[in-house]
Amino acid sequence: MKYVALLRGINVGGNNKVEMKRLKACFEALGFDNVSTYINSGNVIFATKEKDETKLIAKIERAIEKEFGFKVRVVVRDSKNIVKVLKSIPVNWNNDAEQKTDVLFLWQEYASPKSTELIETNSKVDTLKYIDGAIVWNLKKKDYGKSGMHKFIGTEVYKNMTARNINTLRKLAEIIQ
Repeated sequence: MKYVALLRGINVGGNNKVEMKRLKACFEALGFDNVSTYINSGNVIFATKEKDETKLIAKIERAIEKEFGFKVRVVVRDSKNIVKVLKSIPVNWNNDAEQKTDVLFLWQEYASPKSTELIETNSKVDTLKYIDGAIVWNLKKKDYGKSGMHKFIGTEVYKNMTARNINTLRKLAEIIQ
């Protein structure tokens, strides 16, 4: 089965530096097949016969800590989930000069529609949509100052997710299919 591992908080502001070549080798050393990475923010595509995502997460997190010397939280999603999330997002939601669309992949204990209730939003500018373990957040960039998004950092949900913009998700779905 094909999976995407989404690493949280690497290569941000010069902290938790993870070289993609070493990360790829780390995943290959775990016995995963067809390993590739996409951009420097920690997206690893791989194949394995293992179907238990909890076991995969634990195995990957241990290997990353051993290889790089610090803990990194990881979300693992199979190809079906990635495609399902993408297909559930309106095609006109973009990440461009006019819009911001982020996909918040939630840790298992937060993978519930109830997590949207923990996010402070402005219903006039923010649109949140829960889709199978992820929250999609869309707004017009001109409204960012009015949005709850600028208050999101440090919240309970923020600490229990990893985000990718819609462009990254579209590319990951293309690669994984």
